[in-house]
Amino acid sequence: ALKRIACHDAEDRQAALREAEMHGLLRHPNVLRLEAHCLLEKGAKHEAWLLLPYVQGGTLWGEVEALREKGVSMPEQRVLHILHGICCGLQAIHSKGYAHRDLKPTNVLLDEDDRPVLMDLGSMNRARIEVNSSREAMAVQSLGCVLYCMMFGEGPYDMVFQKGDSVALAVQNPIAVPPSSRYSAALHRLLCSMMAVNPQERPSIDEVLQQLEELQPAPAGQVTTCI
Repeated sequence: ALKRIACHDAEDRQAALREAEMHGLLRHPNVLRLEAHCLLEKGAKHEAWLLLPYVQGGTLWGEVEALREKGVSMPEQRVLHILHGICCGLQAIHSKGYAHRDLKPTNVLLDEDDRPVLMDLGSMNRARIEVNSSREAMAVQSLGCVLYCMMFGEGPYDMVFQKGDSVALAVQNPIAVPPSSRYSAALHRLLCSMMAVNPQERPSIDEVLQQLEELQPAPAGQVTTCI
């Protein structure tokens, strides 16, 4: 797939080259890789070309919309699988000292194996990522919005936006998680913790991963014993 970025000035060119640099910096199965890039002159303007893999499954948002139109919900095990992959991609970004800053279902691709792949790295910036840091807390809240979307077919603030109300005010209040017997109580608790209004009460991405692994069913034939 070829991504073409129109560059009207030096700042645009720098932003396009930064995006290419971010792709080159990260080599992870849950982050979209860059095959090649170049900057072309088009008269007084420039255009950046980024050659990226074509991911056949489309975006996570497209999949959520398709399921909603069919009137079906995403199975819990699929939700866990996709969320786990997104967390791993974020971990890779944070390990390099960067933050994605624009995590949402339209920026997550699903490949033929249903593996999530993070894209749109142009918004990434340098950020000191530490456990319980404000940057990580913001990432976990965005991750919670993605989880909410997979569970309920829309974002937690979509209705607020459609009504023309202030999303900035809405995020300062606890979200109302719809009751649902389709998902386990443990997954509901994880969602609520990720969407906690107080950033210090949200789990770290490592803790989210640990809880996701605990929610995964034991392999066939394996017996688990509670001590």
